[in-house]
Amino acid sequence: MNTPESSPSTVRLYSVWAVGLLAYTVGVMQRTSFGVAGLDAAERFSAGPAALSGFVVLQLLVYAALQVPAGLLLDRFGARTLIVVGALTMAAGQAVLAFAGTLPLAIAARVLVGAGDALTFLSVLSVLVAWFPARRVPLMTQLTGLLGQLGQVLSAIPLAALLYGPGWTAAFASAALLGVAVAIAVFAVVRDRPPHAAAPPPPPAMSEVLAGLKAAWAQPGTRLGLYSHAGTQFSGTVFALLWGVPYLVAGQGFSARQASAMLTLMVAVGIVMGPLFGEFTARHPLRRSSLVLGVIVTTVLLWTAVLAVPPPAPGWLIVVLVAVLATGAPGSMVGFDYARTFNPAHRQGAAVGIVNVGGFVASLLTALAIGVVLGWISPEGYTPEAFRVAWTVQYVVWGLALAGILTSRSRARRNLAAEGVVVRPLRELLAERRARRR
Repeated sequence: MNTPESSPSTVRLYSVWAVGLLAYTVGVMQRTSFGVAGLDAAERFSAGPAALSGFVVLQLLVYAALQVPAGLLLDRFGARTLIVVGALTMAAGQAVLAFAGTLPLAIAARVLVGAGDALTFLSVLSVLVAWFPARRVPLMTQLTGLLGQLGQVLSAIPLAALLYGPGWTAAFASAALLGVAVAIAVFAVVRDRPPHAAAPPPPPAMSEVLAGLKAAWAQPGTRLGLYSHAGTQFSGTVFALLWGVPYLVAGQGFSARQASAMLTLMVAVGIVMGPLFGEFTARHPLRRSSLVLGVIVTTVLLWTAVLAVPPPAPGWLIVVLVAVLATGAPGSMVGFDYARTFNPAHRQGAAVGIVNVGGFVASLLTALAIGVVLGWISPEGYTPEAFRVAWTVQYVVWGLALAGILTSRSRARRNLAAEGVVVRPLRELLAERRARRR
């Protein structure tokens, strides 16, 4: 936490945050840019559903695999360096994709995007923790995570306009140039910590790193964060990164512009819900799991309603589904708050890296499974019925996530009780409240 003597000026504080937010926003654009280009990529590279899912699966696999190494690199080289390298790596991937003419080269390009993406968000979170008072970190984390989703709007509107107008090369070359511009802005403005703040301790030895990872994983609160992140995030991520636009166009009869509008709606709803979720998390830290469970259950119910209706589903129902999917991103941010509050400062990087793996592993497995099911049921192309069956693979992931949340929450609460913090069941508190009103 910053002391009064070392607290930065308001202008400096928000300048650093704004540029960090810009880097994350553009990173989200690079990450989700393939979501609006899925059908074009299928035609350009003659890719079937399974091959098409390979683009995003490898991207997410690299992202997830690099989370813990990214945390270690963050401790050693600092946030500014990692954000700059991440932006340039994603820009390189988009430049390769802009001129790629073969499927292997295009997949390699998305791998670069995943690698650069992996370095960005953890580093931006590190900047928040270093520059903002601890009480404001949950809200600023939510704001950063949700405002960063405006990058999805950049994919859905200007990038899509370039794709459908000047074409593939112009769209992805422009994304690459934007990444370079962001790297320059970060290098000029962002600093790892405020002026006069105490220097961080030296990077730990590898034996200490491994011990820290083991200790972070042994903490039930870290596992609670991982399962919370996984259960809330994956459905919206798969929808935005790859299968949402093809599903809306080929499975529900939307036009490409209408499908892009749905992605924009996801971002708008998420931005509204993010501060509310952040404030709830800060005010009611012992009730965070109720918020997470509410997001997951609501998402399951809406998908069930959509898939139960023979396609095309009513337009209003799709709109409600997209709005509910938008709550997954702010819901997943609660996982990072678990990592922060259940672990001491010296191993929070490892804990945050573990948590961040959850949602992206769930997303890549779901994206791959949907592609496999689509290719199996409808090898000649996308059909509404094939999509209807393919989306049901989500129920397996939800089941695993819910089981993990309930199990790890129980263990975390037992540990809290041993420390004198008793979390009473919510139903008891509600019953008491009703009794007082009578």
